[in-house]
Amino acid sequence: MHLRIYAPNFMLQTLKTYFGYDSFRPLQEEIIRHLLARKDALVLMPTGGGKSICYQLPALLCEGTAVVVSPLISLMKDQVESLVANGIAAGALNSNNDETANAALRRACTEGKLKLLYISPEKLLAEANYLLRDMHISLFAIDEAHCISQWGHDFRPEYTQMGILHQQFPHVPIIALTATADKITREDIIKQLHLEQPKIFISSFDRPNLSLAVKRGYQQKEKSKAILDFIGRHPGESGVIYCMSRSKTESVAQMLQKQGIKAAVYHAGLSADKRDRAQDDFINDRVQVVCATIAFGMGIDKSNVRWVIHYNLPKSIESFYQEIGRAGRDGLPSDTLLFYSLADLILLTKFATESGQQSINIEKLQRMQQYAEADICRRRILLSYFGENTTHDCGNCDVCKNPPERFDGTIIVQKALSAIVRTDQQIGTGILVDILRGTLSPEIAERGYHHLKTFGAGREVPARDWQDYLLQMLQLGYFEIAYNENNHLKITASGSDVLFGRANAQLVVIRREEAADSKRGRKRKSTAPAPELPLGLPNTENGELFEALRQLRKRLADQEALPAYIVLSDKVLHLLSTSRPTTIEAFGNISGIGEYKKKKYGKDFVELIKKYH
Repeated sequence: MHLRIYAPNFMLQTLKTYFGYDSFRPLQEEIIRHLLARKDALVLMPTGGGKSICYQLPALLCEGTAVVVSPLISLMKDQVESLVANGIAAGALNSNNDETANAALRRACTEGKLKLLYISPEKLLAEANYLLRDMHISLFAIDEAHCISQWGHDFRPEYTQMGILHQQFPHVPIIALTATADKITREDIIKQLHLEQPKIFISSFDRPNLSLAVKRGYQQKEKSKAILDFIGRHPGESGVIYCMSRSKTESVAQMLQKQGIKAAVYHAGLSADKRDRAQDDFINDRVQVVCATIAFGMGIDKSNVRWVIHYNLPKSIESFYQEIGRAGRDGLPSDTLLFYSLADLILLTKFATESGQQSINIEKLQRMQQYAEADICRRRILLSYFGENTTHDCGNCDVCKNPPERFDGTIIVQKALSAIVRTDQQIGTGILVDILRGTLSPEIAERGYHHLKTFGAGREVPARDWQDYLLQMLQLGYFEIAYNENNHLKITASGSDVLFGRANAQLVVIRREEAADSKRGRKRKSTAPAPELPLGLPNTENGELFEALRQLRKRLADQEALPAYIVLSDKVLHLLSTSRPTTIEAFGNISGIGEYKKKKYGKDFVELIKKYH
């Protein structure tokens, strides 16, 4: 290894040449130096925080080939395409290749012609005594490292044998990387991989460009309307809708398709071909929306996903954080929306109770519930979960933008609790709302609940508002849900105090804003960082030029059968349409354009920009 690789200007020069950046992001340089010193590392960096460069740059600086372990073929394909588009020799060894392609890759590895080899954990174990023995390996990078831990939110058994790497290649450094891992998961990753005195690098988990919003107590029709309003404020912009069940992904996609929105479905029940096609259509902008279960998205490098909706409550903050992290990877303003209902909470609690790790799963779900029900800055809750404290509110979540207003809701609470008592605490939330609203359903008639004094006592309150108030009452501890008794509602001591007039109840005023939002049209968030512009340039973007650049990018991408964002990211296009460079040299000075892309695309883009100058 040559000492020149330690020189800061050489590292920066390599960063600019291949990736087009003039400076490192926080922690990147420190991690790279640590790895170049042949030491193990565990890196926690949020999605879009620049994890890949932490091992890709050392791979370029060291002799030999870096071996990157990755859990998904689609992720490998995406990463390899991005590297090759930057003029870097990279390949992926996997079962999707034909034997000729794999043979050529093996030869390139043994001849030292490849700088990065991507490989699945299964393939790595199969090749440990064969191909890997014949290679000069510079480093091992274990991506999505939380998959190795049984405490992680996406445990994969095939990852657990990665511990053999240090036994068979004792002098090769290992870097493990993940976007989300709590303390117990971190310790498990280190133990499973047999990392030797690793340094743990924890980047800030803050993603200020993501807006955070929660809508509570919505039923299916109201969710559909809110989703259509939301997408209406993001015309033509890519987004993901996460659903709890396979059937829900399909029904939501059908609802969108009926409204003329191009949507694909992705879940584990589909054939591999159908899943690949859905992902490929999304990555290449042939569809605007993917409706998916959590099976979708790990390692999707699509940088221009502008929004993520959770149709249902996720089971943990780790899952939620990783999924919203798929939006705004380029640092531009992006929106997230979470729907939260009692039905979700009841179902997820049932799953957690029946799981093999009951106590930890219930604890994780409760933390997710607290986030969804919060009336303090949501970003502060997320950051504190990952052990990061901040002294100020973010200004870019729904709580910050509309601090909750409270009112004396004692009578509303008493009506609900009275109905629970009069049914001998033998009902769930659905029947309770029917009783309060005076809805004569077959079940109400069969049980004679329409004769209760409280039948119809709350008919002036809309059903979805009752859903919201019941969530608030649960959060305030006025009743509990007996999950072992068909989810029947049981009044607590503090609930009795309100019911019998010994205490008052403060509830939060419910706001319904979709109509106002859609009339106002989409507004970009002032709190999110704008793309950094070269000094001395007017901060005025030419929108018409941006669209023309997008069309040119799409044409070039189609010619090469590449996703558009791999040619140039949205962020780069915004910078180009603002600074409007008219020489190839000036084009190459834009952040995110390396030497290879400057030579390859400079002429086409500069000619177009000149027309608008």
